[in-house]
Amino acid sequence: MCQYANMFTETIIEWYKENKRDLPWRDSSDPYLIWISEVILQQTRVVQGYDYFLRFIGRFPDVSTLADAEEDEVMKYWQGLGYYSRARNLHAAAKSMNGVFPKTYPEVLALKGVGGYTAAAICSFAYNMPYAVVDGNVYRVLSRYFGIETPIDSTAGKKLFTELANEMLDKKQPALYNQGIMDFGAIQCTPQSPDCLFCPLSVGCSALSKGLVTVLPVKQHKTKSTNRYFNYIYVRAGAHTFINKRTDNDIWKNLFELPLIETSSSLPEEEFLALPEFQTLFAPGEQPVVRPVCREVKHILSHRVIYANFYEVILPEGTASFGITEDGTLYGWGTNNAGEFGLGMEQVGKNFFLPEELNFPTPVEQVHSCGWSVLFRSTDGEVYRTGMKFETIADTTDYGL
Repeated sequence: MCQYANMFTETIIEWYKENKRDLPWRDSSDPYLIWISEVILQQTRVVQGYDYFLRFIGRFPDVSTLADAEEDEVMKYWQGLGYYSRARNLHAAAKSMNGVFPKTYPEVLALKGVGGYTAAAICSFAYNMPYAVVDGNVYRVLSRYFGIETPIDSTAGKKLFTELANEMLDKKQPALYNQGIMDFGAIQCTPQSPDCLFCPLSVGCSALSKGLVTVLPVKQHKTKSTNRYFNYIYVRAGAHTFINKRTDNDIWKNLFELPLIETSSSLPEEEFLALPEFQTLFAPGEQPVVRPVCREVKHILSHRVIYANFYEVILPEGTASFGITEDGTLYGWGTNNAGEFGLGMEQVGKNFFLPEELNFPTPVEQVHSCGWSVLFRSTDGEVYRTGMKFETIADTTDYGL
């Protein structure tokens, strides 16, 4: 194995020197930047994650900046990447560091959301520590080259590939080798249609000689997927609309969406409109105008397939439906005015009160939205911003208040 290891490792490193991708985190030994890039790339391809990385570190350039940010703002900068638990874990981990990124493998591994692969990547890339990365690319390259048919998602397979990856690792150049084998799997030894004809490892590749390239690596379990049926309601009430914050321990936790009614199956329009859950949204005596916008929009997640129907509901501007009480207190969130979201002051005048559970200190006089925060000028003259808590804003020049 030693002879094969030397040849394999040297070939990977030489290939990488000639073919490596030019990525903004590649020339840095900053563990924070490497951490952010690796977390983004866990479920996102490089071509998709590149701009998100630049935007994220532009706003949160170091551990302290990220730790001090409100969760809503962190989620806003993660918007579009999906798998939002990654962003929440990043934020929580940053808060646990006290402004200093950990410098040992056990400490890095202990960070929330960090597993063996990410810890190995950070420690080898930032500190040149001899820890081998084992991700999908590495599994594929090693299983094909050495002809390993042990399922990569089995306990035995994980142990086998971790040991083999560490055996192949160049202990003197761990960063170079780790980046090399990851790029080799991403560019050369791809999941579909690998470039075997021009592969520098083709002579010793077991899968190529045995006709197993399309078979390896082997997985023993397929991810089970469940169907869910969402019915979204786009409300138009004059210049206003409503959005809802998801707070349950479910997908998209703490993100905003249109009002939603989930059903156990896909319902025809007539059946959905007759549901008590739909009917009770409207105040007695109000006659909403309802029309279907589109049906069974399919959205595939890792463990779920969502089939979404969308309905438009038109209500009068002074509506008492959707949580707006007769005295003008507004419980709905959002505005479709100028594409922003906030709370509609034109509707309720000067005596605007937020729901008691939000613990807002005084009546609201004026409202303005800013990103995922909402700003309120209260009758005491102060301007507040929502987030994890209400905080006073001194300089409101940029907010129009």
